[in-house]
Amino acid sequence: MISPTKTAPGFTLQADLANYLEPDKRLTARVRRLGAHLSQALEEAAWATSGLGASPDIDQLQRRISTSGRRTRPDGGANGGLEAARAANRELTRARNRPLAAQR
Repeated sequence: MISPTKTAPGFTLQADLANYLEPDKRLTARVRRLGAHLSQALEEAAWATSGLGASPDIDQLQRRISTSGRRTRPDGGANGGLEAARAANRELTRARNRPLAAQR
């Protein structure tokens, strides 16, 4: 907020105008966010009541799958650790299943 001064009349009017416009900007942004939220809620309600959308549990599962897919790295970094663990598990299983004579 700009504080008005009494020395320059033009500056006082500009400060007053800026002080009045700032809450308007905040309210406009809030109305936009609320409008987007309301639109999404109405869309979900329309899909649910029409029977065209997936059931809530399937829809929730699909959302979890899509968000977990976004968390994995495109270079396979998330799956690289899994593959290494599987390889180590295979090696341990093979070693355990070898006869005692072959281990000596």
